[in-house]
Amino acid sequence: MYIHRMAEPAIIKSIRNFPVIAITGSRQCGKSTLVKHLMEQYPESIYLDLERPSDFSKLDHAEWFLSSQKGKLICINEVQR
Repeated sequence: MYIHRMAEPAIIKSIRNFPVIAITGSRQCGKSTLVKHLMEQYPESIYLDLERPSDFSKLDHAEWFLSSQKGKLICINEVQR
């Protein structure tokens, strides 16, 4: 069961108004769960988890990959990697 967060409306507004947003917080506080829930509203969205080698390798040529996904919502999880 998903628990709605008070920050959801602000995040949705930010997605509509800015090309890049960051969601930060403590470990295990539900950031990834929140993002995955919000991405359900964007059927063309892409979720990259950089702990998965297959997703990490997509960014070997990041400029090409990201430009080929123009107009899509892209979430990059574990971006510190």
